Amino acid sequence: MRILIVEDENKTAAYLNKGLSESGFIVDIANNGEDGLYLATHHHYDLIVLDIMLPKLDGWSILVEIRRKIPDARVLLLTARDDVEDKVKGLELGADDYLVKPFAFSELLARIRSLLRRGTAQTSDSLSIADLSIDIIKHKATRGPHRLNLTPKEFALLILLAQRTGEVLSRTLIAESVWDINFDSDTNVVDVAIRRLRQKVDDPFDKKLIHTVRGMGYVLEER
Repeated sequence: MRILIVEDENKTAAYLNKGLSESGFIVDIANNGEDGLYLATHHHYDLIVLDIMLPKLDGWSILVEIRRKIPDARVLLLTARDDVEDKVKGLELGADDYLVKPFAFSELLARIRSLLRRGTAQTSDSLSIADLSIDIIKHKATRGPHRLNLTPKEFALLILLAQRTGEVLSRTLIAESVWDINFDSDTNVVDVAIRRLRQKVDDPFDKKLIHTVRGMGYVLEER
């Protein structure tokens, strides 16, 4: 399998190249954002490992362009930026995983293999609760006559809650189900994502559907 590493730190790039090559992958390296974007969009890669802070073009811009041109590409953000807001931003822009430097190579390799195993099948069901309707095929959610403008990760989060209406979902379960990541204690990423989802699904409307169950997690239900 082919992996593209977009990383401007030569030492880190060489370390990744050596480790992944020894693990059986074919590896290409790009040392700046422009070269990384060109390689990502002109060649086929099974996975792209992408830094955020890059010369010439930052990782956010590359990720947006990759998602626009190659919606099914698997992208793992590997970065020193460890703020919760950065993690949420990366995942909402379409990253499949987010790993903070410094990292253990064994963990990176495990996450890469997990992403490569991940299926892409999607159910064709439509879901509804109260005046909320979700069309998974058309990637469309509405409350009454109002279309909800959701990011891909917000939509995936809403689907998870709606598919398990009335069930309290823990932050860890949400993190693993929506992002396929075990955030361990860093589950405030989920809290931020829920807050942003509420701003679109609940805040403009009188009836609230997403509820916090203190000490347990979140539930979508009509009360």
